[in-house]
Formats: sequence, C-alpha cells, structure tokens
Amino acid sequence: MSSTTSSTTPARSERGVALTEGQLALRLKAAVPDAKQLQFSLSKGTAPRASSGWAVVRVRSAAVNPSDVKAALGLMPHVCWPRTPGRDYAGEVVDGPSEWVGREVWGSGGDLGMSIDGSHARYLRVPVASLQDKPEPLSMDEAGAVGVPFVTALTGLSRAGGLPGAGQVVLVLGANGKVGQAAVQIAARCGARVLAVQRPDGPLPGWTPPGVQVLQPHQLIKAVPEFTQGRGADVVFNTVGSPYFEQANQAMGLGAWQILIATQERAVPFDIFKFYRGQHRYVGIDTLALSSECSGEALAQLRPGFDAGELRPFGVSPQARYPLKEALSAYRRVLAGDSERIVLTP
Repeated sequence: MSSTTSSTTPARSERGVALTEGQLALRLKAAVPDAKQLQFSLSKGTAPRASSGWAVVRVRSAAVNPSDVKAALGLMPHVCWPRTPGRDYAGEVVDGPSEWVGREVWGSGGDLGMSIDGSHARYLRVPVASLQDKPEPLSMDEAGAVGVPFVTALTGLSRAGGLPGAGQVVLVLGANGKVGQAAVQIAARCGARVLAVQRPDGPLPGWTPPGVQVLQPHQLIKAVPEFTQGRGADVVFNTVGSPYFEQANQAMGLGAWQILIATQERAVPFDIFKFYRGQHRYVGIDTLALSSECSGEALAQLRPGFDAGELRPFGVSPQARYPLKEALSAYRRVLAGDSERIVLTP
C-alpha cells in the first residue's frame, strides 16, 4: 500500500459549505485477475463539486462488496478505468441543492464504482435524484453496510410476482449469506412464512425474525412438503445457484418463482417437462444493472422497515472498520470470503 498526501486547501462550494482539496481516493486495477496482484495506491485529488442535477456527499461509511473486489481484480469488463470503486455509502450532503445540504443520506448503485467514481473515497458525487434520507435508528456504519444485499433481496422478491403476502411460503437457500439474511427479513416483514436453509448448523447469523424456520439442506426433501401441506414453496430465493438448483426445483409449487442472483457452475441440468407442468417461472437479478437512482428507490422502500425496527442492519464490529489507508486489508478479507460486513471509514 502506498499513499500520497498533500496539504489541504479550503475550498468553498456555491452553497458556502467548506470542502477540502487533496482528497484520498482509491484508483486501482490488478494487472491480471490474481489475488496476489491486488495492490492499491491512494491518490490525491480535488474534492468533487456539485453541478446541475448532482450533489456531493461526505462519505462516513462505505461497505466493501465482493463486486468491488472483482472490479479491482479486473473481472468486471464494463468498468471504465481509472475508477474509484465502491457501491454503497452513508454520509451527509455537503454540496448541492440547499434542501439537501446537511442531511444524512445512504445510497447504493450499480453505476457507482463502475461507470462513475464510487464511495471508497472521502467525497462522493451522486445524482440528486438518487439521494435518500438515512433511517434515523441506524448508525453511519450500519447504514453504509445495508446497500447491495438488501437492494438485491428486495429487487428479487419484487420481481418474482411482487412482494410475497401473508400465507405465501418463501424458501431462502443460502440464508446465512448477506443477501439471504436480507431476503429472510424482507419476506418475513411482508407476512410470508419463511424457510431459511443454510449449511452450518445452528441459528442464522444476525437477526432472525420470529417464526422463521431454519433448516439444513438435507432436511429440505421432508421439511418443504410438511411446511407447505404438500403444495411446495411459492417463491424460492436461490442465492447460491447451481449447488442448490435441483433442490430448488423440487421445492417449487405450482406456478412458483425461483430467483437467481449467482452461481458456481454456469450449466445445470434442466427438466423441461417439470418446468412447464409446474408452470414455473425464473427471474435473474443483477444489481449492477441498477442505477443509483433505482437503488435509491429500493432503499426508500426499505427505510420504513428500518425506522420501525422491523428490519435490522448487519452488525459492524470495530474489527471490521478500516480507514482508506488500510483498504488493502479490507479488500483481502472480503476476497477471502469473510462472513463479517466490512466497511471503509474515510
């Protein structure tokens, strides 16, 4: 890790808010897609300025997502370089429309860190239309860690015939992962009956809403018919892909949806007869295709749940917080599959 610092010269926005030049921002890309090549440098720059339709956020917390790491490794071909990575953030607006300046906000976006500079920096320039007020009960660290997993979960459930209602059965496969945890919470808040499947034995990590039944994969064949009186699940949220694909298909009821967001193997056996006889429907979700404005709309839908305590953020331990100068350690933890939600605190 190398770093470059500069003297800080005060700069004023048009709204009279003091900004600081000489910001530290990550601009990185591995020479080859190899973890050993993951090297960062902190580059100095000038704080971004607001313009028509754009605002500047002082970043207080920004999660490190697997997609951020993949971008750094050169595994995201659509990323425009040089680029500051980072899709999720929480902070306060310091430049932009007067009605927004000073407000605490949170955000996410598939464009952030990909086609426009992202949140792994002290300041972030975002479209005004994407700004959303941070839920008051959440700390900056918690709000900065919500983004991608909860937006992915909400988008998947919404596109699978609309958010589930009371009496519907939602089966979440890979429920111990971050998207899985979010999907369990959202489905339960909507009134659905939730089956949560994880490979480790024991309770789900984080907060589990009352009434959620936690299973291991080998229990699925027996548990799903018992839980659904033989009709199968209405929605299967498959967060893992190929390893669970056949079990997911077996668990789907008549007219059920399966949501897919990831996989290990691209090709899987597919029983066309069972597909059309079951009137099954499949939906693929890639939140990299969601702009920061669309992600902001999803966060606006989620905010009442967090405000009311019906949705809970991921815990962020002191050991999971990293300043920008230690970003390499944070990225390496995410790359290694660390189960904690890792955040940068510029």
